[in-house]
Amino acid sequence: TGVDSTRKLDMLRSIGADHVIDYTQEDFTKSGQRYDLILDVVVYRSIFNYKRSLSPKGIFVFVGGSTAAIFQALLLGPLISMTGSKKMGVVMWKPNKKEDLVFLKELFEAGKVVPVIDRRYPLSEVPEAFRYLEEGHAQGKVVITM
Repeated sequence: TGVDSTRKLDMLRSIGADHVIDYTQEDFTKSGQRYDLILDVVVYRSIFNYKRSLSPKGIFVFVGGSTAAIFQALLLGPLISMTGSKKMGVVMWKPNKKEDLVFLKELFEAGKVVPVIDRRYPLSEVPEAFRYLEEGHAQGKVVITM
């Protein structure tokens, strides 16, 4: 299941999402559906919304988001993890392990994980790249080439 705005749903399908949800129309955390893993790269909901959407042994991980949401997850995530079977945490909190990076490298090399790159900018055009990101139209990563 992939969750994004209306204009990005086709992109989600193209990278393998069997089911897509338009967050501008539906709050997936209120659907009653339970997930084994929720990976959110722009967390903006309360950590408790994510918690109710997890299966009994589900895992919630986020990469970034609003300052308030990050602070709440950093503060409450470990407490929730210690008091139940659900795990909640931050990707950047733990250092990368060599075996995890090797595993990811193998997934990339096998084509099982394919990054979605929206645009590339040379280093000399970093201000333009930031303007593009600020507009909120990127449908993937914006890469700075050196």
